[in-house]
Amino acid sequence: MTTTTTTTTLKEQVITWRRTLHQQPELSFEEVKTSQFIEDQLRQCKNFIVTRPTNTSVMAVLKGQKHGKIIAYRADIDALPIQEETDVSFRSQVVGVMHACGHDAHAAMLLGAAFALHNRGTNFAGEIRFLFQHAEEVSPGGAEQMVAQGVLQDVEHAFALHVSPNHLSGQLAFRKKAISSAADDFEITVLGSGGHAGMPAETIDPLLIGSEIVQALQTIVSRKIANGTAPVLSVTKFHCGTSLNIIADQAELGGTIRSHHEDSRIFARQLLEQTVHGIAQTHGATASITWELGCSAVFNDIDTTDISISAALKIFENIIELEQPMFGTEDFAIMAEQVPSSYQFIGVHHEKLGEAYPLHHPKFNIDEDALILGTSYYVEIAKELCPIVQ
Repeated sequence: MTTTTTTTTLKEQVITWRRTLHQQPELSFEEVKTSQFIEDQLRQCKNFIVTRPTNTSVMAVLKGQKHGKIIAYRADIDALPIQEETDVSFRSQVVGVMHACGHDAHAAMLLGAAFALHNRGTNFAGEIRFLFQHAEEVSPGGAEQMVAQGVLQDVEHAFALHVSPNHLSGQLAFRKKAISSAADDFEITVLGSGGHAGMPAETIDPLLIGSEIVQALQTIVSRKIANGTAPVLSVTKFHCGTSLNIIADQAELGGTIRSHHEDSRIFARQLLEQTVHGIAQTHGATASITWELGCSAVFNDIDTTDISISAALKIFENIIELEQPMFGTEDFAIMAEQVPSSYQFIGVHHEKLGEAYPLHHPKFNIDEDALILGTSYYVEIAKELCPIVQ
């Protein structure tokens, strides 16, 4: 394959890349074929410096002839453990694995931008880094590893897009400041004293205690944390007992807290600890809590987001300001903590697709015509920040 030269052929190539990646999805930290495919495409462009920050990630650097701003674009490349249920001709060929979050589209859009900007030549001011990141779908994600390898050293602005089935093709949804949530997962073990189900007074029933904990946890957000900063707390797991005539001696609960404000994030964890231990102690039981603290919320820099908006106005039919952050998580937050960043959503739904299935759904699908808009968005940003010089 040779470098593309027109918008039409670039659009077709971006779609082809996306379909190739879609057919061979790989899970987090296993993106061997995916990263090799991306590297193979990039190495066809003579002006790229292509490296592997980690075993399954790729970075391509395009340096201009004059000193200027250093910017970075990031696309995630891993897939999910989901069996695909779409009827597209290029559906996943890997059993139980699917690009159900659109990372194949993210990689294809960024590849398109890389080729377009490479074809622009090197008579520009600055440096552009194209980051193809592994393992976004797990915690801790690949962003942490890439940052540790120095991919953002001296970078002044970083940008990323995520496909959104909630928005139509031709739309870009943006938000300044927080746009995603932090995720803190918890596991609770309640230790009581088991016994005969016909003699509950002689036991300390962990199922009863666990049920009380579940009920109480639902109130700490609505009654203890200020409106507008309140996180979402969900108990999603409850296991206790194996027999109908035995009261078990242990119950296991688990769930997640999603938050947009760091103070509320910390306070919610403190309240959960107090609630769980207090209820267990009241009943004469004990409880232990294990936390898996995820990355923070993605916080969009205002000035960098203004750059995004300026570029988007030239590309998209409509740009929409989001009123609230999403409650999903995104490890681009780790990059946004290092450099001023902008992470926004590109609409990928079209009525021809029928129902708009959400991210992580086995029938998730996108309007591929929207992909060239994401590619063009990245190109416009580079034109502004890394302009051609005479």
